[in-house]
Amino acid sequence: MVQRFALPWPRSLQGQLMLSIGLALLLAQGLSAALRWRAQEDRREAAAVHVAAMRLVSPDHDAAIDPPLPGLPGHGAAGRAHRMRGARIDFSSTSPIRAGEVRLTEAEDELQRTLRDQLEFSEVIVVRRATQTDPRAIELVNRRAQRLARIGKPLPPTVLLATIHTSDPQGWLTVRVPEPQLDRSFIIGLVTQTLLIFALLTGATWLIVRKITKPLAALTSRIERFAAKQDAAGPLEPRGPDDLRRLIGAHNAMEARLSAMLDEKDVMLGAIGHDLKTPLAALRVRIESVEDEAERGKMARTIEDITRSLDDILSLARVGRPSDPLEPADLGALVAQVAEEFEDMGEPVTFIPAAGRIVLPLRATWLRRAVRNLTVNALRYGHTARIGLTREADRAVISIADDGPGIPPGQLAAMLEPFTRGDPSRNSETGGAGLGLTLARAIADQHGGTLRLINRTAPGGQVTGLTASLSLPLI
Repeated sequence: MVQRFALPWPRSLQGQLMLSIGLALLLAQGLSAALRWRAQEDRREAAAVHVAAMRLVSPDHDAAIDPPLPGLPGHGAAGRAHRMRGARIDFSSTSPIRAGEVRLTEAEDELQRTLRDQLEFSEVIVVRRATQTDPRAIELVNRRAQRLARIGKPLPPTVLLATIHTSDPQGWLTVRVPEPQLDRSFIIGLVTQTLLIFALLTGATWLIVRKITKPLAALTSRIERFAAKQDAAGPLEPRGPDDLRRLIGAHNAMEARLSAMLDEKDVMLGAIGHDLKTPLAALRVRIESVEDEAERGKMARTIEDITRSLDDILSLARVGRPSDPLEPADLGALVAQVAEEFEDMGEPVTFIPAAGRIVLPLRATWLRRAVRNLTVNALRYGHTARIGLTREADRAVISIADDGPGIPPGQLAAMLEPFTRGDPSRNSETGGAGLGLTLARAIADQHGGTLRLINRTAPGGQVTGLTASLSLPLI
């Protein structure tokens, strides 16, 4: 399998902004470097063309620079030709251009404009040639180095070869001009400029973004806290730019409204619980006067079912805003207490504790209720309950397994929703209002955990039971 390499990308707003600015600066500096490089190349080429034009127009000046060899005449046409050969100008009857060499059209146009009023010619050719491949160029460069006391210096990599076709019998007049190497200070200056601009931009960006993200981080923490506890701690002070201040102000208003609605809900639920439980208790007393014992028993069971469903509904409504704080508790001892309750009632419940103690900040009353609800479901539908407690990486897992028919895979998620019950064939005589699993999931969420329902299968694919896994974080 081919593994793809993913480039690290910062996840914070500050990191992404600074990386974006860095990439934009890199792109801008790259374009600037390319343009400056091109401009410097053009300047180097133009300078070489002008030197070539000067040598073609003023051969005697070159001869003064590079005197003729001893024994050669110094005057007349022949002497002029010898002086030109002794300098840096060559005559030839054929073009010195080699096959495959690329003509520099812009340089040719520039040279033609320069020589138009100075010399008569029919054609101008300019090419770039590697110095090492041209013996004449090597000779000229060495002579110049000897004259300037620069012996041992490296040869320039290229020479600009300019040739014109004249009316002279020999036809082609050629000069070679070494092209200067790229100035290293150009690269050093470009790198220094890039680093300086990057330091200034990233420093300013860091200060600005930090000022923006600080109140944004406070707002994020506040939202996370309210989402976890549904408890408002007073309005958050608006800070930062106007847009962020408006956002914080809108959050304060929304949080205050939600908190007021939750408080109103708690008051309403308390009133409903009181108003309904009181007449239910009165009915429970009145049915004692019913002479038919079977009818009286049915009425009593109906009242108990209504009372139990009412308790589940009120508990589910209040689980999101628990009044009791988190306190350190031994999770193994807590689950063992629940298992002992069922064992004392003669129910087939077994408990397998973890290898060591697991101490967590818990709301013990709520967590007992979650484990109790899951155990009741296991006994109701699977007739047995095997409770286990294990430590898996950074989580503590409470598992309740039964030997029942399981739940169809398409209904596993739906069973955790309120008022959802399994197929009637799984429980033809008894069953609650469909809030037990929902309440257990809400309690798991209250502790930062999760609740999952998993069908166990035999090697042949047959379902052998259901496991409810309640996972809680250890930290």
